[in-house]
Amino acid sequence: MAVTAAIEFDSVAYAYPDGVKALAGVSFAVGPGECVGLVGPSGAGKSTLALALLGFIFPQQGRIRVDGIEVTKKDLRTVREKVGLIFQDPDNQLFMPTLFDDVAFGPLQHGIEGDELTRRVNAALAARGLLELADRFPGHLSGGQKRLAALAGVLVMGPQVLILDEPSSNLDPQARRALINHLGSLPNTRLIAGHDLEMILELCSRVILLDRGQVQADGEPDLILGDPRLMLGHGLEVPHSLLARAHTHDAPRRRAR
Repeated sequence: MAVTAAIEFDSVAYAYPDGVKALAGVSFAVGPGECVGLVGPSGAGKSTLALALLGFIFPQQGRIRVDGIEVTKKDLRTVREKVGLIFQDPDNQLFMPTLFDDVAFGPLQHGIEGDELTRRVNAALAARGLLELADRFPGHLSGGQKRLAALAGVLVMGPQVLILDEPSSNLDPQARRALINHLGSLPNTRLIAGHDLEMILELCSRVILLDRGQVQADGEPDLILGDPRLMLGHGLEVPHSLLARAHTHDAPRRRAR
């Protein structure tokens, strides 16, 4: 029995009103529970792809499906219940007087109240190590705490798919490591768009390289991120860890000559 893809783009094209082709025939599928890195230079189409997946814009050609449901105006509510977005700047997601209120906002919109609301919110906060901060004003949290709070506010809704836009942006090393550990423990399908290639290399089992609105490469992270010609050709650099690994592997051969 065939497994329904968690995310499916089928020849998706979209151009902005000024004529810029942001997506030009994008096709790929992501399986349930898969963690995929979406990389590419600025302006490659990554943000447009995320907007289209959530139904903020609709393809001018092609189709997008989430768990087999096409992203259309008719089914937009169902699709958005299945997909959670973590913004690059968590301040765009945290806007309530307390952290508890922020995480409770989504469930409240779906009619969840009372003891069940408290249980769900406390569980989401506890899972991210934030329960003791439930009464704090989100604006007073550290950058790492804000990122985890935004994650808790999305995960409390039980989405099947997570889209993360530059999730490690502006984090110190300790907060970045904590976020990586949390993201690595999740069973959700994850699409991580960003320039932190070391993070993507550690978390993702697959990388999609997007440039000029097209999929330029799709495969194993080591093979794509470790290809100097491919990376430089699309305005990117090989992660230092892969360069160091290649240097270590080449060293005995150089000595043997």
